[in-house]
Amino acid sequence: MNIEQQKKLEQNMYIVGLCIPVVLMVGWGLIKMLPDFFGILYVPCLFQKMLGLYCPGCGGTRAVLSLFKGKVLLSFLYHPLVLYTTVVYVWYMISHTVEKISRGKLQIGMRYRDSYLWIALIILVINIAVKDIALTAFDTDILKLLDTFV
Repeated sequence: MNIEQQKKLEQNMYIVGLCIPVVLMVGWGLIKMLPDFFGILYVPCLFQKMLGLYCPGCGGTRAVLSLFKGKVLLSFLYHPLVLYTTVVYVWYMISHTVEKISRGKLQIGMRYRDSYLWIALIILVINIAVKDIALTAFDTDILKLLDTFV
């Protein structure tokens, strides 16, 4: 990827990043205004129902809710990918905003690297392995255990 393509990609990612808080606020507002409607849409995890194991996303919603409540450690324990993604997102947005406000004088904008995605994949694999090994080998349901701390 040449420098011009890299800049275009980062500009598009920045624009999407600006939209994320708006989408989250609208979604949160809708959930708060229409809790019964969204309760009807709840679908249990088919992966867990069929295999009896955690899916790669299990714990993600609880991690996001814990993070919103300021319970960072609990969020990390539910699903570490949520905290990793949040940190990368916040740093990306802050660094690019500072770069834009300084009109390029401060070149601190976080650059896109495939390694960020590889790190996320590694976190995901380790997370699901730990939860499923605890569940199958030690008969310990980590998510239910964490629910007692909520």
